Amino acid sequence: MLDFSNTRNAFSYKSDRELKNAQFLFSTIGHPGLVKFGKFLVNVALKIHFPLSWAVKPTLYKQFVGGETLVDCEKYIEILRKAGVCSTLDYSAEGEQTPDGIEAVFQETLRSIDFAKGKPYLAYAVFKPSTITTDELLEKASEHRENLDAEEKKAFEEFKTRFMALCKRAYENDVRILVDAEDYCFQNAIDELTDEAMREFNKKRAIVFATLQMYRWDRMDYLKRILEDSNANGYIAGVKFVRGAYMEAERERAAKMGYKDPICKDKAATDENYDNGVNFAISHLEKMEIFIGTHNEESNMKAAKLMDSLGIARNDKRVWFAQLLGMSDNISFNLADAGYNVTKYVPYAPVRDVLPYLLRRAEENTSVAGQTGRELKMIRSEIKRRKEVRKV
Repeated sequence: MLDFSNTRNAFSYKSDRELKNAQFLFSTIGHPGLVKFGKFLVNVALKIHFPLSWAVKPTLYKQFVGGETLVDCEKYIEILRKAGVCSTLDYSAEGEQTPDGIEAVFQETLRSIDFAKGKPYLAYAVFKPSTITTDELLEKASEHRENLDAEEKKAFEEFKTRFMALCKRAYENDVRILVDAEDYCFQNAIDELTDEAMREFNKKRAIVFATLQMYRWDRMDYLKRILEDSNANGYIAGVKFVRGAYMEAERERAAKMGYKDPICKDKAATDENYDNGVNFAISHLEKMEIFIGTHNEESNMKAAKLMDSLGIARNDKRVWFAQLLGMSDNISFNLADAGYNVTKYVPYAPVRDVLPYLLRRAEENTSVAGQTGRELKMIRSEIKRRKEVRKV
């Protein structure tokens, strides 16, 4: 029986000391004021090039990041593998959008795809499209393609070449690759290229996966269009479901620019949209492979039960569940223990380059309703359980 409250499974890979460190960390980031102040200090330190590794590495970095390099991640990969959980290595550096910076990210992403070749315990590769071009170009190409000048058209073609090269390398290596979703103002161009890549590389199985942020009310329509397109063009669609990461910024931009708010009206509507999307995809596995990325216990439980009710094998390779490293271990390890396919997103990058990612994780845990509280409850429960076991 699937039970997300089983802390023994959830934290079997953590020592007592690691559990206490996690307890301290989540207790700290549970205070929004402290997180905002910490973000301010980090941004100041970055501007003046003040060394931060000594403070970040034993805390946020250790909890949420696999290491600085692909090889550094092997320790976590092995720990997860032994527990029946696969890894998805995510180069999470967010450097400057200069030609050199873009090329560096592109080359490292190629290395991550090559690193995953022939390793079934590395479930996917992944890339963030905005790291291989500039925000300005991606926004203009998405919203006003007709206004691109000659230089911008050339830059967009270079972006497309990099985008398709990553997908092609994944295809050649037989490694599935996730195309991360981005801000609303970037997404049209990303959707267009992802659709094109799926048509080219997903003929026999899903290699390229589109990411749908289901806090957008229009994503069910896009999901249905993907299915129609896969039927029309003879390919297997790859779909990754997430709730979304930019809600406040999206609402502010919509109000400022005068277009309709792209976000669902409230959390209940987002939850319904997410679950409807997953249900739709699970019901069309003959033409889809899916990646269920969520820390929401109810959504994970619903998807797992739906698979069982439809007679879909728990280890059916067309369905994967996923959570981030350092978060929702009670979901990941209990799903894996029950026989479902599970992967952890394992970010890696040098400390300074991954700081924006770490700050988002800290903010996420203060803004997502109950996330920090749930993490702390599970950690404290396991600490208590271990103490009671030792008394016997």
